[in-house]
Amino acid sequence: MFLLYDVYLIQEINKTLTKKQKDTQGGYYMKKFGVKDQVGYMLGDVGGSFVNLYIGSFFIVFCTYVLGVSPYFMGTMFLVGKVFDALVTGVMGTITDRFRIGKSGDKFLPWISFSKWILAAACLLAFADISSWGSTATHIWVVAAYLFFCVAYTADAIPYGSLASVITNDPVERTKLSRARSIGGMIVGVGFLSFVPMFIYDKAGNIVPEAFFYIAIVFSILSLLSYTGLVKLTTERIRDEKPAGAKPEYDFKDAFKVALSNRPLIGMMVATLGSTLIISGVATLAAYVFAEFYNMPSAFAINSFISMGIILALFVVIPKLVAKFNKRNLILVTSAFSLVATTLMTLVTFENVYVFAALYNFATIGSSVFVMLVWALVTDCIDYTEYKTGKKIEGTLYSLYSFARKVGMGVGAAVGSYSLGWVGFVSGAKSQPQEVAEGILKMYTGMPVVAFIIILIGVGLIFNLNSKSTNEMYAVLKERRAS
Repeated sequence: MFLLYDVYLIQEINKTLTKKQKDTQGGYYMKKFGVKDQVGYMLGDVGGSFVNLYIGSFFIVFCTYVLGVSPYFMGTMFLVGKVFDALVTGVMGTITDRFRIGKSGDKFLPWISFSKWILAAACLLAFADISSWGSTATHIWVVAAYLFFCVAYTADAIPYGSLASVITNDPVERTKLSRARSIGGMIVGVGFLSFVPMFIYDKAGNIVPEAFFYIAIVFSILSLLSYTGLVKLTTERIRDEKPAGAKPEYDFKDAFKVALSNRPLIGMMVATLGSTLIISGVATLAAYVFAEFYNMPSAFAINSFISMGIILALFVVIPKLVAKFNKRNLILVTSAFSLVATTLMTLVTFENVYVFAALYNFATIGSSVFVMLVWALVTDCIDYTEYKTGKKIEGTLYSLYSFARKVGMGVGAAVGSYSLGWVGFVSGAKSQPQEVAEGILKMYTGMPVVAFIIILIGVGLIFNLNSKSTNEMYAVLKERRAS
């Protein structure tokens, strides 16, 4: 149902698009950017979210409740694992810039077709029930499974994130891709992930260990199907003249030096540290808040549906708001509001779960706006390097941004896990004391306060592309590419 509604919205936006355009580099006709590209790109995020969001939200639940692993161990593993992941990210970015695989001549789609299988396998391994093993073997398996997931997700995320820059070079169309990508995570988060607690808890509120792996099987299959849809529906239009299998000219040191001189990209990297603190840290605690403080695991789904309503409303109004205020200003205003609102929610406790869920989602609206616009801004940052230097190193630039994103995810997950230990959470216990539940709630509401401060620093003080400079940049690039 969600997918059909999302497709309808995208179709309404693109009624005036024609079907074909001339490929000026190759002399061939290819389909003009339109609905298929947006739906396909959305499916890519759906595919990644089935695995990433499931592991991000429920891997710690599985390990602490089923395998008996302490939250302190999980927090340290998340942090170290993401640092390792960030290093792998840099390597993967250079690989996609250096090498072409397959015979299509596409730069990123063949890599996605390969990596989707590894990601699906990682989901299955993460939720394998090895609780009968000894403590040492269990801990080794948990670390190995998580590191394998980190590598698998990076191998997929780098070509997928870079793909937007070669689907189209039009700023408006790239904003549509960014919105489509934000819908992908919402479809999984609301349409599927929100129902997970209904299967992993029985009617008495006890964990059902085998349910985690059964869900992993379903999500792995759905992930594979989604990525297949991405490859079938999207078209790489921005091409270089290198034939399939060729090794482009590339100097890592030069590319890395150029990337580090990109001020807008550095600003987005800083802001993303704040955003991922919410996405990863809050996701770590969400299931615990509704299960322990409100004694209502099913409220996780209610919370997700409220979030969906806000995101759908934003999807409709974001284009008009961006046209009036521009992307940067919109993020600044909504993040400032959310900073004040989440501070108040940390100071005041709401006993009614429905009131809390509604107010919390409204208070964190700045995060939803950032997530909806971030990919369009990152694509602007990638083009900024081409504008300043004439170099097209999309994979390297995206991998550098992804490095910051992975570090932020690791820090967020670590803080979320550590906070369970800080408030006295006992792994393996069927229930927690009231003071522990209250502590989890305060961590859940307090983490966004720090996050929005970081977002405001990154977007407000470092990122320096406003409407005027962005339009000037694309005017120059359009002239260069046409010559």
